[in-house]
Amino acid sequence: MDNNIISLLNEKLDRIANILDENFSTNKKQNDITSADAFVWQPETSWLQPVPQVNRVEIDLLKGIDRVRDILIENTERFANGFSANNSLLWGARGMGKSSLVKAAHASILKKNPESHLKLIEIHREDIADLPFLMAFFLCAKEFLI
Repeated sequence: MDNNIISLLNEKLDRIANILDENFSTNKKQNDITSADAFVWQPETSWLQPVPQVNRVEIDLLKGIDRVRDILIENTERFANGFSANNSLLWGARGMGKSSLVKAAHASILKKNPESHLKLIEIHREDIADLPFLMAFFLCAKEFLI
C-alpha cells in the first residue's frame, strides 16, 4: 500500500477517534438542571453552565413598564405552574432593559414559589438553532423533576 494512503487513513482514523472521545468520554460533564436556577448554553460542548449568582435588579426598580411586566410575569407563572402559556417576545434597542425584565421576572416568580422548577437559560443569538435540542432536553428532564 502507498505510504500516502496509509498516512491519509491514519489521519482520518485519528479524527474519528477524537470525535468519539469527545462525544462518548466518561469524563464529559453531565448537565444537571437541579444545580442552579440559571444557566448559560455552551453549544460547543452541549453544556448548560450553571450560573450560581445571576446579576439582576429587583423588579420594583424597573419603572415605566408596569403593563409589560405584569403580562410577562402572569404568562411565565402560568408556564411555571404547568398551564398553557404564550411565547414571549421582547424587542427594543440594546440597553432598553429586556434582559433585566426577564431576569427580574424570573427572580420574582422563584421568590413567590421557591419550589418552582423554572429555569433561566441564556443562549446567544448565533446558537438559536440549538433551541429544539434544548426544548427536547428539558421536556425529557421534566419528568425527573416532578
